[in-house]
Amino acid sequence: MEQAAKAGPGPALDLQALWRDSQIDAALESLERELVGLSPVKTRVREIAALLLVEQARRSLGLQASPPPLHMSFTGNPGTGKTTVAMRMASILHGLGYVRKGHLVAVTRDDLVGQYIGHTAPKTKEVLKRAMGGVLFIDEAYYLYRPENERDYGQEAIEILLQVMENQRGDLVVILAGYRDRMARFFASNPGMASRIAHHIDFPDYSDEELFRIAELMLARMNYRLSEAAAEALREYIALRRKQPHFANARSIRNALDRARLRHANRLFARRGGALAAADLTTLEAEDFRASRVFRGGAVDAA
Repeated sequence: MEQAAKAGPGPALDLQALWRDSQIDAALESLERELVGLSPVKTRVREIAALLLVEQARRSLGLQASPPPLHMSFTGNPGTGKTTVAMRMASILHGLGYVRKGHLVAVTRDDLVGQYIGHTAPKTKEVLKRAMGGVLFIDEAYYLYRPENERDYGQEAIEILLQVMENQRGDLVVILAGYRDRMARFFASNPGMASRIAHHIDFPDYSDEELFRIAELMLARMNYRLSEAAAEALREYIALRRKQPHFANARSIRNALDRARLRHANRLFARRGGALAAADLTTLEAEDFRASRVFRGGAVDAA
């Protein structure tokens, strides 16, 4: 019985050195700085990076290696960091030589699907042309498929995407994103698309404490701080806001901070006389948050 050939001794590679040279750590560290929590997501991104590095090492030693499938699905609620992770993934893929440019093109259905006959193909192909050599991120991808409307042109866009995802997978990575349940129905209705997605990554909602840490990071980048009373008010705000409809995780927190800054500015203008110190200009107080309708149980603030 013929035995499979065994790989003999040959040149050795230091995977850790390759990892450092590829600048993957820089992209992963950026992910750690920019995103609080999301431990399962960060672990999966690191695992994908390790797989790609090993494949790169195999090719450098002359071992046959076909490019691993890299198209992905990101599922989760709004504001959980899907776009940010997609940007970091583009950097990682570029660092490992799997995409030429490492840029991200983020689109929705409206960027791909036309309203009239003959409009969809040119729109979709133009987006694909811009994304080639990088990553195409399609948010709320399930809106591409509307079986209830016989005159909808989304299926045409899907067919063009499928062809490019298969034939040019060495020069383009497609990431589909959206709510978990809707993405599951989308894949069930589009087996061709489902078969081309190799990596499914779910983004969990943030906890109250993680949302507070996100708020602190956002404020630090804008050179603001919370007084002790404001910190307590913000924690209460987060707990209340999460129970209300249309909560969008970090996106809702960012909007809450923007409104607090608006109230802070108007509060300073309402003061009569007196010079303002740096602390006055940079410190948010409890009243800047407690003026929100969230504390009165009224209409929900915007996301």
